[in-house]
Amino acid sequence: MTEDHQDGPGPVTVLGAGSWGTALAIHMANAGSEVTLWGNEPDHMARLQQQRSNQQFLPDIAFPDSLKIQADLEQALKSASWILLAIPSHAFRSFLSIASPLIDKDTAVTWASKGLEEGTGKLLHQVVKEELPQCSKLAVISGPTFAREVAMSMPTAITVASESESLANKISHCLHHGNFRAYTSDDMTGVELGGALKNVLAIASGIADGLGFGANARAALITRGLAELMRLGVTMGGSRETFMGLAGMGDLVLTCTDNQSRNRRMGLKLAEGLSKEEIKEEIGQEIEGVRTAREAMHLAKKFQVELPIIEQVYKVLYEGLDPHEAVRHLLARKPVAELH
Repeated sequence: MTEDHQDGPGPVTVLGAGSWGTALAIHMANAGSEVTLWGNEPDHMARLQQQRSNQQFLPDIAFPDSLKIQADLEQALKSASWILLAIPSHAFRSFLSIASPLIDKDTAVTWASKGLEEGTGKLLHQVVKEELPQCSKLAVISGPTFAREVAMSMPTAITVASESESLANKISHCLHHGNFRAYTSDDMTGVELGGALKNVLAIASGIADGLGFGANARAALITRGLAELMRLGVTMGGSRETFMGLAGMGDLVLTCTDNQSRNRRMGLKLAEGLSKEEIKEEIGQEIEGVRTAREAMHLAKKFQVELPIIEQVYKVLYEGLDPHEAVRHLLARKPVAELH
């Protein structure tokens, strides 16, 4: 990490008023930060202000009195010393393009979004550097987190990754409160890949459980999925240790084993024979692993890395492969050394 010197984080604006952005805003307001929550739908933001809760995504969790609600992007950014993006990865670049003229060069830019850019497979820090060239203070937040549990102040641990040790420490200090622990890292590549690819593997886990393959199969799938994540991640410059930590193994175990995960629920429904379009409509929120599966296969080809589990998920999602056939293809693979 490189050292830099700056004042404390100061007022923060959370951009994105879905479940995750709202949960982080609630947590930081409870921790004593000056927090503004912005969303792109004025009617939704008006309801948040009126009800002082986000009944659509986090029902029955009241906002702290200090949490400010703002529907005007320029006003939301004007008072922010740092911003925290909770924007879906498929809308990430387009949002930054719009917001860029409003973001000062001294503003620290952090994001809790997970995924790869659609069409390019780029990591989100690469997108940020391209769209916000004026900003040099960048950090990503990731780890095993369900929004509702964070909003309810249940025990949680995350990783803050930045090339700046000073920034990582200051952001983690802002987040570290009560039952919420924040650790730091300098491996933005590894942290972002872990957060993205675990969603695809959670779909695989949901398929396996939906087909009734049992606990042995789930454990094997998670373990071999972690091997795939590490194989690609190290090739792309990430650290093996990162993938064994909160943003890698921790997030993978969480999303593969609990039905709060939308990606796992996608897999369960695919095993029932529903189409991905039907499942998306039923779940009603973004399912990042669906888009990420396609981009992960582009990365596998680009870096010449084998991702057999992710490949079968891709074929189920985009080539109409029957989930039973996908599992058979995995089981039919020739034996290899475990650390291959």
